[in-house]
Amino acid sequence: MVCSLLRCGWINSYYYLYNIGMSEFTLKGVDFPEGYVAVIDKPYEWTSADVVRKIKFQLRKCGHPKIKIGHAGTLDPLATGILLVCIGRATKQVEKLQSETKEYIAELELGATTPSGDMEHEVDATYPTEHITREMVEEALQSLTGEREQLPPLYSAKKVQGVRAYEFARAGEEIELKKALINIYAMELLEYDQKRIKIRVECSKGTYIRSLAFEIGEALNSGAYLSSLRRTRSGGFLVENAHTLDDFMEKLRECETK
Repeated sequence: MVCSLLRCGWINSYYYLYNIGMSEFTLKGVDFPEGYVAVIDKPYEWTSADVVRKIKFQLRKCGHPKIKIGHAGTLDPLATGILLVCIGRATKQVEKLQSETKEYIAELELGATTPSGDMEHEVDATYPTEHITREMVEEALQSLTGEREQLPPLYSAKKVQGVRAYEFARAGEEIELKKALINIYAMELLEYDQKRIKIRVECSKGTYIRSLAFEIGEALNSGAYLSSLRRTRSGGFLVENAHTLDDFMEKLRECETK
């Protein structure tokens, strides 16, 4: 079963039909200019822009040289999981899709920090962890749940005077980032030991999980950084129903014009 976003009318309707057609997934016959949302499981070390460029390049070979394409919510290169790639008229839905609730599974290393808040950079400071208990971690997660302001990480795509913050950071320039209003709807401790935890986070648009890791470290009178991050849900789209990029590209190549 093939379904474009506009044929199905609403995002949720699209997703339902997408699910029931998974076993016979094909892109043949899709009217991409009318609108299509590709549900991709972003590979590790790929930027979100890399994924968009690869799909756009292949769409040109399918007879769509000027088609619009964009993603609905950036994933860091070291993160994996749901990336919604909007094609054709579906690009008009980007803002709506970005505003949907997100869910992540994150692994944090305790007792250390890095400049980027993840494994992109080496550890720059270490802290004690002997005092940390499971109860302390659960209390820290609870204290950080709810609506509040959060400071974005310096290594982020936030723009300052029209320039991405990470460009200032890589140049060694100091800048002042503004806090943004976010909402952590729920957090759950999935695994615990004294130097590592695994959590589930349900949150609003604009939440930085790298910043959350730093905040958890502070709440524990220690430090923390992300060692793994996977987006498992974006709105009604679930990662278990997403396509690998390789699989999606293989199906897209079947649409090439001769």
